Amino acid sequence: MRKTKTRGNGQGCAYRRRKKDGTLYPTWTASVTIDWRYPKDPSKPRIPIKRTKAGFATKKEALAYCPVLLAGNYAKPKQAPRLSDYWRTYSENGLTKIGKSKQSAYKTAWNKLKPIHDARINTLTLDILQETVVTVATTHYTQKDCRTVLTKLFERGYADGYCQRDLPSLIEIDSLEEKEQTPFNKEEQKALWHAYENGNLDAGIPLLMIYTGMMPGEAQLLKVEHIDLKNKTMFGMNLKTKVRKKTPVVIADCLLPVVEDLISSAQKSGFIWARNETRWYERYYAVLSASGCRKLTPYSCRHTTATALAVDAKIAPQTIKRVMRWSTSKMLDKYAHPQMNDALEAVNKIKKKG
Repeated sequence: MRKTKTRGNGQGCAYRRRKKDGTLYPTWTASVTIDWRYPKDPSKPRIPIKRTKAGFATKKEALAYCPVLLAGNYAKPKQAPRLSDYWRTYSENGLTKIGKSKQSAYKTAWNKLKPIHDARINTLTLDILQETVVTVATTHYTQKDCRTVLTKLFERGYADGYCQRDLPSLIEIDSLEEKEQTPFNKEEQKALWHAYENGNLDAGIPLLMIYTGMMPGEAQLLKVEHIDLKNKTMFGMNLKTKVRKKTPVVIADCLLPVVEDLISSAQKSGFIWARNETRWYERYYAVLSASGCRKLTPYSCRHTTATALAVDAKIAPQTIKRVMRWSTSKMLDKYAHPQMNDALEAVNKIKKKG
């Protein structure tokens, strides 16, 4: 029996249009999908955007024309708009519908976000948004306005199918009372180990960062191929600075069983956790809640690493710099958080003379 030939996805198709009375037109139509539109409701399927040309005498002629449709400008993949493109749209529409004082505040916030004005909206990760906001805005209210502006722009990008709408809502801003990052205390670290030992593998998310000093973005990018258990290092998912990108992350002996479990439960794609940023943060905060920990940001894990090395283990600053992958040990002033008891212990080491 002769096998019917099938056309691969993306090559187009041919069909005859149907009249109102149910009969078919005698001519054929060539059709190709050039893009997709994403509905606001994420539970609904995406909608194909098609390019067609009718009037062909035979199906063969219509199919032969599909490559012509695909070769046109309409078939070129759309490049995601820049953040500034969505600001332009918002400033001409939504911004004009709010009070003058808020308009002024949002314009100020937008000007502060200048480092990412020209970034394609689909390239902006939560790590980039978080670092930008806390770097360019130094007060609670300005950070809040920056987050609100980004939320407005990401809503438009989400409607166009280019980004996750909820990313800006996950940006952590300084509270009115406290600006300094808070590390996990010893009881919270014990609670996370208890959760892990009782089968909650998601406890491996904060534990991995607490015991290695990894950044949240690095943990999200971590794949099995980045882990070298023999040499107790991780490399290839490193982000941001030149020093951090070329310096492997070292794995403590006590963390090896956790890393082995994470490898055995990794995604088919090789990622340790699913590559959905929103879902990753949901799992992170869920395991903190289940363990009875405070709702500390993922960056608190990195502060915990530095504090444990400097205050608890009393490691030399140059060695801490290597573990944390800093370019200068001056970063220790920002990341280590000694308590009053630590200061008291230090002065008690000064012995009485004579």
